[in-house]
Amino acid sequence: MKRAFLTAFLLAAAFSTPQASAATTVVAAGNVHAEQPDVPGASSKRTRAGKTTFDAKYRKVYALLQNDDELRGKIKSVARAYGIDPMHIVGAIVGEHTYNVDAYDRLQTYYVKAVSYLSSKLRFAYEGEDISDFIKRPEFAECAGKSGSYDLWECRERVWNQDFRGKSVGGTSFPNDRFSATFFQPFYAGQTFGIGQLNPLTALQMSDMVNKVSRLPKLDESDPNAVYKTIMDPDLTLPYVAATLKTSIDAYKSIAGFDISGNPGLTATLYNVGSPEARAYALKAENDRRQGAGEEPKVPEENYYGWLVNDRLDELKALF
Repeated sequence: MKRAFLTAFLLAAAFSTPQASAATTVVAAGNVHAEQPDVPGASSKRTRAGKTTFDAKYRKVYALLQNDDELRGKIKSVARAYGIDPMHIVGAIVGEHTYNVDAYDRLQTYYVKAVSYLSSKLRFAYEGEDISDFIKRPEFAECAGKSGSYDLWECRERVWNQDFRGKSVGGTSFPNDRFSATFFQPFYAGQTFGIGQLNPLTALQMSDMVNKVSRLPKLDESDPNAVYKTIMDPDLTLPYVAATLKTSIDAYKSIAGFDISGNPGLTATLYNVGSPEARAYALKAENDRRQGAGEEPKVPEENYYGWLVNDRLDELKALF
């Protein structure tokens, strides 16, 4: 109860802080929810199947960070390059390895896994149709004028949801599933890999920003092996994690008018659920409605994943 009161006070202070511009509200650190929101059943089932617990998985990824000076140095360096607090990257890593898969004991294991993808013959396809051919369908014509990998793949994902998801088109029945799950996961549905647990579609979206900031080669959907090596190799994937987090921070500030750069639990939440621009637009629409009705604005809220990050933030900060 004391924590909930303190959080409410900090949020109220954020709305009146003189540092916040008329167009931007600074969201204070801490959780909105006094108690952790429910963890999805799939995450609980996966953890039980591994004969472990969420706390044990958290302690394992914490130990990886604690015992590897090189990894912490990489995180700080990448965070500096993208202009974000290292805790945003740490939060994403901790959340993924607590509620998704166990962390490896050593960073070197991720490098070994990355090399293994160079010898695999991967393909982004559905029912024999390669993604490179699929996006040439006329439904995607509206995306041709998009500049930048993020806007381009966001457009393609939107077309997928509108015109293909759960529908039969040109004699092919498409599943009622996410674009990334249908075309970009050649091993099994729901897969993500590497220390950042990125999915290939997210990596493709962030390719231009990472190329600009980190000078890494651009990714191409026609070369899945390179995409998976990038996801698995810590030196390559950490910039993509940072770019993903930076995109969420920028979207919430420019679209919804909230500065979430001081709240790693919120960026971790968005890292977990995805689609930060769509969610920012939805929040803006809700607050426009509330303003018209004379109601208090709705603030961004953490989910179960982000709640843990904020709850353990002091402990995580102590690592750095």
